[in-house]
Amino acid sequence: MNQAEFARRRKQLMEQMGRGAIAILPAAPLRLRNRDTEYPYRPDSDFYYLTGFPEPEAVAVLIPGHAHGEYILFSRERDPEKEVWNGARAGQEGACRDYGADDAFPIDDLDDILPGLLEKCERVYCVMGAQPEFDQHLIGWVNQIRARSRAGLRAPEEFIALDQVLHEMRLFKSRAEIALMKKAARISAGAHKRAMRACKPGMMEYQIEAELRHEFMRQGSQAPAYNSIVAGGANACVLHYTGNRAPLKDGDLLLIDAGAELDNYASDITRTFPVNGRFSAGQRAVYEIVLEAQYAALAKVKPGNHWNDPHQAAVRVLTKGLIELGLLKGALPKLIKEQAYRRFYMHRTGHWLGMDVHDVGDYKIGDAWRVLEPGMVLTVEPGLYIAPGTSGAPKKWWGIGVRIEDDVHVTPRGHEILSADAPKTVAEIESLMAH
Repeated sequence: MNQAEFARRRKQLMEQMGRGAIAILPAAPLRLRNRDTEYPYRPDSDFYYLTGFPEPEAVAVLIPGHAHGEYILFSRERDPEKEVWNGARAGQEGACRDYGADDAFPIDDLDDILPGLLEKCERVYCVMGAQPEFDQHLIGWVNQIRARSRAGLRAPEEFIALDQVLHEMRLFKSRAEIALMKKAARISAGAHKRAMRACKPGMMEYQIEAELRHEFMRQGSQAPAYNSIVAGGANACVLHYTGNRAPLKDGDLLLIDAGAELDNYASDITRTFPVNGRFSAGQRAVYEIVLEAQYAALAKVKPGNHWNDPHQAAVRVLTKGLIELGLLKGALPKLIKEQAYRRFYMHRTGHWLGMDVHDVGDYKIGDAWRVLEPGMVLTVEPGLYIAPGTSGAPKKWWGIGVRIEDDVHVTPRGHEILSADAPKTVAEIESLMAH
């Protein structure tokens, strides 16, 4: 993502804020994994969305119309000794030269400078609750100004949730964002194909996960977008299974829900396939119902339809299929109304996708489902899960869990499947695994 994209976002946000406002965003802190070992650093999505700045210990400040620069970045100073151990830092010069800041100061000067910026503003845009320690600093700075009211200083009077404004912006992706998400999805699709080719009975779930990770990083992804689900057999009926330690058995299905993150943008793909490369008759029957449900849901992803339309379409196909399999009995409308399908399908048909795998954005406006518009990106992921011991399910169905998930961009005329490179028909999967 080039710096012009980040500058455009800052300008758009500041136009909505108006004069007399200030926005303050801290970077995500470093997190210890154990003792003195840190987790790999990943910037906070809101902070990165506006700055593109990849370092911790930073605070971005936006002040529309500020005479000495509308975008101010506080960051770590250059430190040759520390950089020997942990790599180069941008410093204040780099913050301006490489990351578009109008002015930059050392992070250690935050307490001295920020109160002076706050005292000139009426409204503060911030995200409260995400970093309680930083929230306390912000309250302290405001209280400093209040304590000097007799000297003619006025503290900001209004605090506004920055995430409400910013998350609405993030919901609509630009061309540059779509291009990046499409590339992330291509990398992920390649990893799913690699997993299908590698899979054999007797392998361990974590060995397949290793194939996924290898392909992600080989193609330039920094990390998975979320903890990969590699669930063989009945493990696929645990929706967020991430143990990935069990052996893969001949005759079982393998459900993989895994996506690469690329430059802080997520992909999210699920594919289900037979460990031995051939679907049994029962597995195929369940799989084809889920695939038909996904096609029905995808047909509803277009501008003017609302968020719940794809889900309703999927539910209808899944419920009809469960009746055909003998897993539900009764009239289709009544079963849908009673949500009888929830024994076998207990989640929604998708979620927003972007910098976070479960991305920001409202699903309802007031009491009404959100209308789909061009630029939105969502997943479409129906499934059926028949866990061992499920009431009313004959044993022959036990342990079959199927989910099929794609990343979908809403376009002016309909939709574009960003993850289309990942095989999903029975014929495509069996053909790929036969080679």
